[in-house]
Amino acid sequence: MLPNPVNFRLDRKRALISGAGRGIGFAAAAALAEAGADVTLAARSRDELEAGAAEIRAAGGIARTMVLDVSDLDAVAAAIAASEPFDILVNNAGMNRPQPFLEVSVANFDAIMALNLRSAFFLAQAVARRMVEAGRGGAIINVSSQMGHVGAARRSVYCASKWAMEGMTKAMAVELGPHNIRVNTLCPTFIETPMTRPFFEDPAFKAAVIDKIKLGRVGQVDDLTGAIVFLASGAAALMTGSALVVDGGWTAD
Repeated sequence: MLPNPVNFRLDRKRALISGAGRGIGFAAAAALAEAGADVTLAARSRDELEAGAAEIRAAGGIARTMVLDVSDLDAVAAAIAASEPFDILVNNAGMNRPQPFLEVSVANFDAIMALNLRSAFFLAQAVARRMVEAGRGGAIINVSSQMGHVGAARRSVYCASKWAMEGMTKAMAVELGPHNIRVNTLCPTFIETPMTRPFFEDPAFKAAVIDKIKLGRVGQVDDLTGAIVFLASGAAALMTGSALVVDGGWTAD
């Protein structure tokens, strides 16, 4: 007997994507919409959100916007409570301020941890509560990093935030599994986005990055969209508490 066909479709699923104004977040929203999801793009910048949602709608997708600063936990709680429950969360908002370990400032430590960990934790909590109330399961994709599995110079705080996200994800998977809510991380290598592009203007930095990526190139957002749709879809129905590493081989040695 043949196995059931692989189902990557997300028709009638409601998806929330944080940090969706540009880069990985916008690419995730567009890919989920193409797979049939009703996507809500969340970020602080209304203009970017409206432009992105308009592009998705022009391509035939369903897209809404939610102007939201995910570091404002009261605003997050209110926005999620006021929305219909989501079936999918792409917990993507994040930042980095590279510094040598001996020079890391308290201000930079607090800023990185506040967005990458604190905000991600409580956004996931708010969305998961509504998923549990709805009783129909769901998928949470915490956007982590290859730096949640290895270390690197000038990234001690970023690594700390992403290693913590990996542990948080496993614990969430344990608690939310009985509610049929799957929780996984997506762990990209360096991806060329508006946020990272200035770093790659330094030829020495770009060469050092490519030297670590076994496939010999910097990642693009298109390299991640298939993985995002997979983790959100029924194709990953038995996958939870795991990390999907899309790093071109960076962590292979």
